[in-house]
Order: sequence, then C-alpha cells, then structure tokens
Amino acid sequence: MNILGIIPARYASTRFPGKMLADIAGKTMVQRVYEQARKAQSLAAVAVATDDERIFSHVRGFGGDVVMTRPDHPSGTDRCHEAAELIGGQYDFVVNIQGDEPFIQPAQIDTLAAVLSPDTELATLIKPIEDYRTLTDPGEAHVVINTRQEAIYFSRSVIPFVRGEAMENWLSKHTFYKHVGLYAYRRDVLAAVTKLPVSALEQAESLEQLRWIENGYRIKVAFTDIESVCIETPEDLERTLVAIQNSEF
Repeated sequence: MNILGIIPARYASTRFPGKMLADIAGKTMVQRVYEQARKAQSLAAVAVATDDERIFSHVRGFGGDVVMTRPDHPSGTDRCHEAAELIGGQYDFVVNIQGDEPFIQPAQIDTLAAVLSPDTELATLIKPIEDYRTLTDPGEAHVVINTRQEAIYFSRSVIPFVRGEAMENWLSKHTFYKHVGLYAYRRDVLAAVTKLPVSALEQAESLEQLRWIENGYRIKVAFTDIESVCIETPEDLERTLVAIQNSEF
C-alpha cells in the first residue's frame, strides 16, 4: 500500500490567522506537524499543501516538501486533492493530516493506515469518550458506527440518545466516540468527493464528512486511545505553552 501524507496549511484563519507559523517552544506549528508525520512508518511521503508564500518558504527553509495550491479551496479535502495531483506518483491513498495538531503521534497515522485495503473508500480515526465535558461539548464531533466498523453518522449533538437515563449517567450505559480529524481517501474517491455539492446534513452540522455519507460513501473507522491536542485559537496556544513548561508533552 503506497500512502501519501498531506498537511493542508493555509495562512488565513478566522480565529487565529497565521497559526501555521506560530512558534511552539522553538519550532513552528507546521514544522512540528511535518516532523511528527515523517516518523509514521506507513507513509511513503509527506508534503505540506499551502496557499501562502510565507508558509511555502518556511517549509522549504527547514527542508520539508511543500506544494503551492489555490487559495479558494473550501476545505482541507479539496486542498489535498489538488496537492496530490500536483505531486503525482502512484499513491493508493492520501492521508489528510491536520496542520493544527503539532503533537500528533506517528502511531495515530499508522493505526489509520492499518485499516486500509483496496476496497476501503474512506477512513478516519475515532476515540472513546471518557468524560462528561467532552461528551457534551458541541465543539467535538460525535460518531456512531455500525458492526462493520464504519461511521454511519457524525454530529455535534450527543449521539446516540440513552432513553430513560439522566445524561450524567450515559457514559456508564453506552460507549460513545468522538472524531479525531485524520482522514484517509482512496485516490479515486478523493477525486470524486471533491466534485460533490454541499449536502443538507453537512450544511446543518458544518461537518464535511456528512456529505460523503449522504452520497453513499463508506467511512471505515480505526480506534485510538491517544488524545489529540488541537490549536485553533491563541488561547489554545497559550495553554499548550504552559503545558510544555510543565513537562506535560
């Protein structure tokens, strides 16, 4: 299985412009993500896909592979598709590695890659929810799966609903999962999903993976126990820097 890892890294961000170049204890966010991804044994190659000359030059400066993509992509999936076309090569799958998770573990990427096979269309990573705050956080995408270990729905609401139980007891009554934003696309499927129009469910929940499900694509899931650290705001960065100072990473 030949797998290409792509890190979408646009400069513009509503909540944290330029966060890809934010300094995290001596290295930028994008460099940390790139170096972690390069450690994954399952990836044949890794490249950053950006729309900004500052990020492009920076990645080149630390010796990373990078391609310049259009600035008008509506999602990381679309940017991954263009980048894969620019890079070329005989890759069976493309893995979309989130550019704002500087401490992503190579094992997470390898865990996702382990469930890929020629008949896999799409795959993603999920993690059991262990605390009430995460369970009720609308910022988390919750996932329900079928017996074939495929995602059948993602929601910002808590799903499923446990009837007859107070919500604070739900974690003891059912295994809930949250989505970890790591995607694998079979090359032909990646090309196909970028041509799909925005779907009703996607619009309602603001989750692009619902477009794929709504159009009949199957999303295989892999399970991880590793907690991800996503930096979406300057406040997230401050908390991360404090955690580094306290030797929590």
